[in-house]
Amino acid sequence: MSASPPLLDRFIAHPDVSERFETIIRAPAAVVMQVASDFDMQSLPLVKAIFWFREKALRSGSAAPRRPQGILEETKALGWGLLAEQPGRLVICGAKCQPWLANVKFSAIAPEDFEACSESAHVKIAWTLEAIELGPRLTRFAQETRVVATDEQGRTAFRRYWRWARFGIIAIRLLLLPAVRRAAEQQWATGKVHN
Repeated sequence: MSASPPLLDRFIAHPDVSERFETIIRAPAAVVMQVASDFDMQSLPLVKAIFWFREKALRSGSAAPRRPQGILEETKALGWGLLAEQPGRLVICGAKCQPWLANVKFSAIAPEDFEACSESAHVKIAWTLEAIELGPRLTRFAQETRVVATDEQGRTAFRRYWRWARFGIIAIRLLLLPAVRRAAEQQWATGKVHN
């Protein structure tokens, strides 16, 4: 596995939780990044089922009807902010939240304020989409998520939540990587690359 991007260390250098997953894709890095950014996670039936299960487990209210949309578009609409970007290579998004609540609210934090943000009883989450060029048509695609609590109250609540929620969250990442790989390789092989 490759090292974490130094830019992510700028936002959460010492996480309470860190998960990183990678795959090799036979397509150029720019194609991989575009496919990953535009990929609709809930187009995967198992991912949709995981979101449904969370809704039922936490007894959250019924969400508004969802329209298909890419990962970046959807997370920004949910309140995530863009912390850093290297076009065609790296995107880092982040937010503060209380994911243990039934109806979680994500609040963007300005990049320059992210590290210092310390609102009580919250966690800060930063996640990446990375396309690392290994050759002209070979890319290492990685996704990393880091979480750090703002205080001990947030850490305790998050640990309780993470005991069961991690299984679904990790499953989503493990389902996402091969799906992005298939879509990027198919787009590159067929020449159906969108610009």
